[in-house]
Amino acid sequence: MSNFDYFCSKEGKRIMLGISKETIAELPQAMFGGRIIMISSPLDCRKAIKYLLTQPIVGFDTETRPSFHKGNPHKVALLQLSTADECFLIRLNHTGLTPEIKELMESEKVLKVGLSIKDDLHSLSALGTFSPQNVLELQTYVKAYDIADNSLQKVYAVIFNERISKGQRLTNWEAETLTEAQQGYAALDAYACYRIYTHLRSGNFDPDSSPYKIEEPEQ
Repeated sequence: MSNFDYFCSKEGKRIMLGISKETIAELPQAMFGGRIIMISSPLDCRKAIKYLLTQPIVGFDTETRPSFHKGNPHKVALLQLSTADECFLIRLNHTGLTPEIKELMESEKVLKVGLSIKDDLHSLSALGTFSPQNVLELQTYVKAYDIADNSLQKVYAVIFNERISKGQRLTNWEAETLTEAQQGYAALDAYACYRIYTHLRSGNFDPDSSPYKIEEPEQ
């Protein structure tokens, strides 16, 4: 139980934080203001991972080309790894799952933070075997701050009062060239994971002052 639990004793309901899609639509759009670095070769991937292995925390996400035919899934095409001010977009459909990527995923020194991270790890494992270490699932982590929502868009909106646009989610992540809109979307998803975790960990988020309180039945 978190330090920020609230209860309505008369109705037996716990006060949590949540937000509607309608409210999100009215929020200003979030943007990644850092540097986006595209990685399309194993050599550039090696250089990027060497740097990321020096970082204590990395935001983590993947993108896969959508399949509109049942039973015909595509392999994961993009791996996004973000620090506070840089995001590396590794085009896995060009580089494959390199030994350096495996090293990062297996590193106990670098915390990899993601949302629905189990799905991302499963997608990566289809490209090669590795044993992930020191990964953090935000869906679980945010519960200690009484955030009821599970989606990245909603969690980010509750904490930062900004909207993550999902307009690029179903685009072709295996395209010869990723558009600026695709790059910005992909970078923001990984950076959002980094920012959520570091902001909550800093103690600067106070659920008691949030405008997004909802009542949830006791479990």
